[in-house]
Amino acid sequence: METSPRQEEPARRETARPGKLSRRGILKGAAVAVGAAPLSVLGMGEAHAADSAMTATSPDGSNKITVSLVGGALSWSVRRAGTTVVHTSALGLAMSDGTTLGTADTVLTTYQHWTKDSTWTPVYGRNATIRDHYQEMRWKLQDSASGVFFGIQIRAYDTGVALRYTLLDTGKATISDELTGFVFPDGTLVHSARDENVYSVVAPDAIPSTGTSGTDVGSLTDMPLLVTLDSGLRACICESSRVNYPRGMLTSVSGQSNTLKTYLMKKTARGSGPVQTTSTVTTPFATPWRVLVLGSSDTDLVDNAELVLNLAPANALTDTTWIRPGKVFRCNLTTAAGIAGVDFAVARDVDYIEYDAGWYGPEFTTTDATAAIPDIDLPMVIDHATTNGIGVFLYVNRLALTNPDTLFALYRSWGVAGIKLGFINDGTQTMTNQIITWAKRAAEHNLLIDMHDNVRPFGYERTYPNWISLEGVRGNEQFPTATHNVTLPFARNVGGPMDYTICYGQSRNQTTNNHQMAMAAVYYQPLNFLYWYSTPTSYATTANWPGLAWFDAVPTTWDESTTLTGSIGEYIAVARRSGTTWFLGAMTNETARTLSVPLDFLDSGVSYTATIYADGTAGTAPRATPTVVSTRTVTSSTTLSMAMTSAGGQAVILRPS
Repeated sequence: METSPRQEEPARRETARPGKLSRRGILKGAAVAVGAAPLSVLGMGEAHAADSAMTATSPDGSNKITVSLVGGALSWSVRRAGTTVVHTSALGLAMSDGTTLGTADTVLTTYQHWTKDSTWTPVYGRNATIRDHYQEMRWKLQDSASGVFFGIQIRAYDTGVALRYTLLDTGKATISDELTGFVFPDGTLVHSARDENVYSVVAPDAIPSTGTSGTDVGSLTDMPLLVTLDSGLRACICESSRVNYPRGMLTSVSGQSNTLKTYLMKKTARGSGPVQTTSTVTTPFATPWRVLVLGSSDTDLVDNAELVLNLAPANALTDTTWIRPGKVFRCNLTTAAGIAGVDFAVARDVDYIEYDAGWYGPEFTTTDATAAIPDIDLPMVIDHATTNGIGVFLYVNRLALTNPDTLFALYRSWGVAGIKLGFINDGTQTMTNQIITWAKRAAEHNLLIDMHDNVRPFGYERTYPNWISLEGVRGNEQFPTATHNVTLPFARNVGGPMDYTICYGQSRNQTTNNHQMAMAAVYYQPLNFLYWYSTPTSYATTANWPGLAWFDAVPTTWDESTTLTGSIGEYIAVARRSGTTWFLGAMTNETARTLSVPLDFLDSGVSYTATIYADGTAGTAPRATPTVVSTRTVTSSTTLSMAMTSAGGQAVILRPS
């Protein structure tokens, strides 16, 4: 259960525009909840069209987000440390009746601002506690042409900024487009990727056109979107608190250099399901947060990722004691493989086994996931697993989810611990709500849930922490390059957990085994599938696989995390602490390099035994490079020299002596 050990009541101020009736206390005592939180509404009255601006400033003074009202039109801009991140850019919502809110005839009625400082304890995460410290500004606005009341909210954190819209009248509204733009300085580049494709580094106005007849077509890229600026500043565009709203993408804007615009998906990501060109919502309503995770360096982005969680609703579950992050081993589709998988999990300190696609029949033609194929005695495997303290995950294709309540109740009665949902068609308003409903229903049956394929994060692992992982990444099922792997921590992983599927000793890897091992510390994966494509017999001669001891020891949830060094697409080193033990992972791209990594994050005055898993002499291919294990004593004043071969890595366990 999420707790808040430190809480300060936000100090709030509200100012009515001259000539307007003040409604002191509007929204007092609560922030706008996502979806359909009730908001007090000012009555109609005299409106004054005047140019105005409001700026939210982060507590440390570094980040500033400004919304301006000039000539009846809204715009926004962002600066970090006095340097522009986003130039003056468009804001607005287009409604299906032809009304466009925020582009003309907008008048300001009420202004609010406050600062909040609190901490909360996640069920699992990168850190044991998270600080939620920001300044927020709100405008209540009126479209004088239609009489519609709406609002804009902005927040500034030390880790980034965010904005969203609110529709304040009571009733129904139908949204057809969101006009939020991002005009970047000259020289800006973005790491564009769609679905699970590789990244293309292009100017914002040069995103390649993609899509099929069944999907949205255009110069579209998924979020999280990594942005690098000539100034050296870094940003990652994410979304948070998406409810009853389509998934956002970003698109180049024809004829406008350095410019992106928010695009609301009308079709599902993989082209299955009805087209939705508009979204009807019950008002009052809040759109998702458009989030800019900011950094003055590449490593800042990795450490500032919890901003997405801070903008999401708090944990909705009253009991989370059953939620257990951990490591997972996928079994072949037989009873014997399941039994062997359980025994391997026990021996290797793995928490779960999983039966993947095919355990109940061909996944795209079988719509009944209530009985296993004859080759699997599922009760026997589940009984063997639970007897040995191992949980069981079952894969289910979306075609078999016609009655999730019944199916989830059945699985829970079997003793299943979690479900992995396959080929989830994220994208439309309907699918957003379906995804959240699946997470909620799974929680009601004490089931963990891992959503696969092109699902994108929006912070809801905080709200429903049983939604423990999701894919939405080009992972090891594709055997990507080392360059791709050392881009992910600064891009996709900033938005939330990702199910990458680590492969150890796999002949199709384009990396060394140590590179794969380091992922367990570098990537944030609270549900971590290990040994993908392998079987227990692959590691029968354990002496041939020195990395097994690393995977035995490494956890998936952390008390403290820090990014030690990194450069996008080149290299990264991350240290994470569980209890008194630190786990350090370092990875490089196809360039062999040696990193000098100070260990000043260790407790002063304490000696640690470092067990180091390093690349040996480079093999004929990266995957043929051996692992060399050594130990040494280190302290907080030690600087490790971490040598890595091409596509290599290092993994280090640091235990107090």
